[in-house]
Amino acid sequence: MTRVLVVEDDPQLVRALIINLQARRYGVDAAPDGATALRLAVARQPDVVMLDLGLPDMDGVEVIKGLRGWTRVPILVLSARQASEEKVAALDAGADDYVTKPFSMDELMARLRAAVRRTEETPLATGTTLVETADFSVDLLARKVHKDSRDVRLTPTEWHLLEILITNPGRLITQKHLLQEVWGVTQGNKTNYLRVYMAQLRRKLEADPSHPRYLITEPGMGYRFEG
Repeated sequence: MTRVLVVEDDPQLVRALIINLQARRYGVDAAPDGATALRLAVARQPDVVMLDLGLPDMDGVEVIKGLRGWTRVPILVLSARQASEEKVAALDAGADDYVTKPFSMDELMARLRAAVRRTEETPLATGTTLVETADFSVDLLARKVHKDSRDVRLTPTEWHLLEILITNPGRLITQKHLLQEVWGVTQGNKTNYLRVYMAQLRRKLEADPSHPRYLITEPGMGYRFEG
């Protein structure tokens, strides 16, 4: 049974989440504050953490940092905070996904299933050398991309970007992380670099670059690869 730790101080929402999760055969533990969450995470070893950022005793970002000190458990942030900087702060601290309140229970459960699925697919980063989609394939070992039976020529920068995204399938990678990894900079004013290179990658790989299927933009936050 997949265990979910719900970290939320709104009793009504906690009750609704517990009912919906248990109905879908998830095991559930609930924590009303950050300190309890960190204690329960150690004791119960959940498979996924659902975390509200606005907790009574500490900011949710501190809980993320506390968890990331020792575990890679998927963290799904639930928050009414709309500002993209706050979302990015949570993602940069180590959260895996972000759902803005109010949300539909169907959407939340879909994100939860995706988070669980990603943990099962994690060996991609170390074990798998070939990533195949319906439109192209990427050989990580040979550093080659094939589309329509032909090699696709990528620049070193395009390859580096693509490699980061495809070895983290489904995970939102922040602009800050990509800028740091590829260019060694974190300044927000360099995001135009990313836009230019992502546009080039889409032009080379996507069937319809203006409606990408694989290289997805999360506005104001970053990018994700959907296989």
